[in-house]
Amino acid sequence: MTDSTKCPNIIVMYADDLGFGDVGCYGATALDTPNIDRLAAEGLVFHNGYATAATCTPSRYSLLTGSYSWRNERAHILPGDAPLIIDPDTCTLPSMLKRAGYATAVVGKWHLGIGAGDQNWNAPLPGTPLDIGFDTSYIMAATNDRVPCVYLDGRNVVGLDPADPIEVEYDRNKPFPGLPTGKDNPELLKMKYHHGHDMSIVNGVSRIGYMKGGDAALWVDEEMADVFLEKALSFVEQNKNTPFFLYYAFHQPHVPRLPHPRFVGSTALGPRGDAIVEMDWCVGEMLDALDRHGLKENTIVVFSSDNGPVLNDGYCDQAVERGGNHRPAGPLRGGKYSMYDGGTRVPFILSWPGGVNPGASRALVSQVDFLASFAALTGVALGSDAGPDSANVLDALLGQTDEGRAEIVLEGIQAKTVLRQGNWVFIPPHEGPPVNTNVNIETGNSSAPQLYDLSGDIGQIENVASAHPDIADQMANRLRDIRSGQRTTPRHQEHAR
Repeated sequence: MTDSTKCPNIIVMYADDLGFGDVGCYGATALDTPNIDRLAAEGLVFHNGYATAATCTPSRYSLLTGSYSWRNERAHILPGDAPLIIDPDTCTLPSMLKRAGYATAVVGKWHLGIGAGDQNWNAPLPGTPLDIGFDTSYIMAATNDRVPCVYLDGRNVVGLDPADPIEVEYDRNKPFPGLPTGKDNPELLKMKYHHGHDMSIVNGVSRIGYMKGGDAALWVDEEMADVFLEKALSFVEQNKNTPFFLYYAFHQPHVPRLPHPRFVGSTALGPRGDAIVEMDWCVGEMLDALDRHGLKENTIVVFSSDNGPVLNDGYCDQAVERGGNHRPAGPLRGGKYSMYDGGTRVPFILSWPGGVNPGASRALVSQVDFLASFAALTGVALGSDAGPDSANVLDALLGQTDEGRAEIVLEGIQAKTVLRQGNWVFIPPHEGPPVNTNVNIETGNSSAPQLYDLSGDIGQIENVASAHPDIADQMANRLRDIRSGQRTTPRHQEHAR
């Protein structure tokens, strides 16, 4: 263990469904994100920074474990009553940092499962973030469009009345008798569903899944940003005299988009744009708190997103109709659910005023690298089985080199994978529709192999597989080898310093 007083604080601020083109420092002009831009001006802006997957649960799994999500067959988009998919014996980012003397906390969206299955929400819960390295946990179990629509503080539902126990059911053929649903009672909705979100109604919004009871504990969507922000700020204040790690996982701009009334109308883009502005304000409040407590110089702040953007993701909130010329994925093709770069290349900013010079980086880096890189930073030696896909790219993260990863495997949906090596991206043939018609996003599915040269084709327009069959074949074989179980990074101890 190192001298913890020499270790910088680490905050990972993690947006939900925010695209490469959704913030000012990456080219957005249809909305203002002054606080994210302020973070960028003080730090490094990565133009080749990736989540590992184009959906939320897989990316979050990789960020915390240093492992590609397809190595765990349970790491897919989870229902709200799914069991914890990270084994408590796994080396995780928070458990590693605890070894270095850090206080650790998660605040916000979780979506990695709770308990062991068949959860009793009315008693202390096993299988929570507290069991995989976090000292403090204040979360929603899954997403803001899934039941149960309650906050969990540690192992307990916040504000639960024991006389009104919670029941949760995800079999859509088993609604609770007598309780309204979005499908049967659309007149009760303040935001209509478009597809898939027609089950239990909470706060005038129908969700995925059925929920009964727990009325006193139900969240109010419009207050969620303030609730999570207060918990995040409180953790920082309470731990300002010791190294800390905070995983601050925003719910914005995930659906349903219901920002606080003070942000409604702040953009011309409708609720999605307003939710991004609300999130940006939260970023600013955290940065101001670091200034106030004298922590700015010795705190690494990472801002990124779990996957690319989506406009219509199940609710009628005018995200499509009011989008105008705004391009949420910027110049990239695809978005959430897609194997194209718009699904996984995301905003990726790292600020550390005491250790990183501001600028821009072309280094290839991924959120899966946080485990090995921050272990190297803090001097923690990782075991040979820890973080099999986490590369020590610390020098790139700190702006000391533009050399990051040599390659990375990226996942669209349902464990369909892509390989990037240098500027080449190879997408093997995958069965399925070329467009996800519910969300109007290209999937990347094709009966033919696809090869793109990002150095001159960032939008992945020209498939050059037939012009470079040798490169396509080599990358197909390499992806096959990795998927067969090969470790993708060298031993971390060689890089520890």
